[in-house]
Amino acid sequence: MDILFETKRFRAVPACAEDIPFIIRMEHDPANRNFIWQGTEEQHLAEIADPAHILAVFRTEEGTRIGYMLCHVDEKSEVFELRRIAIDVKGQGYGREAMEGTMRYAFETLHMNRFWLDVYPDNTTGIRLYESLGMHRDGMLRQSYKSERGYLDQIVYSMLKGEYFAKETQA
Repeated sequence: MDILFETKRFRAVPACAEDIPFIIRMEHDPANRNFIWQGTEEQHLAEIADPAHILAVFRTEEGTRIGYMLCHVDEKSEVFELRRIAIDVKGQGYGREAMEGTMRYAFETLHMNRFWLDVYPDNTTGIRLYESLGMHRDGMLRQSYKSERGYLDQIVYSMLKGEYFAKETQA
């Protein structure tokens, strides 16, 4: 099994078709559904097949799935977009560990220049995490997504390679 990155408590591995029911359950979970887009089985299969996407699950050493992420990689521009991330077990630091591992993977393994994501303004837990990691708030895309909740704003956060490595040398 390929390993994208490891943290102290889990590893990120490429998703396979057998992981899709878990991913869909995570997307529809009431704790997550207002903050992430919900995909279909067909869309997730297409993401697995597309080399520009990384659909990965987070697994403990015992093999238990604890979350997942979806990323898009633009190799030409060296841009890594974190499209979705969800953790099954809340409040235990897995989200921070997943974000730190994903950023390390983007900058140190894939040698990306820019890491970015967007977040809805009511996702205050995510915003606190992204800001605590030193991500830069680039701006707001006003009413850029229409959902069953209405038109939603999206806040864009990013980190550049130089900022990441400067932060790492200070740690």
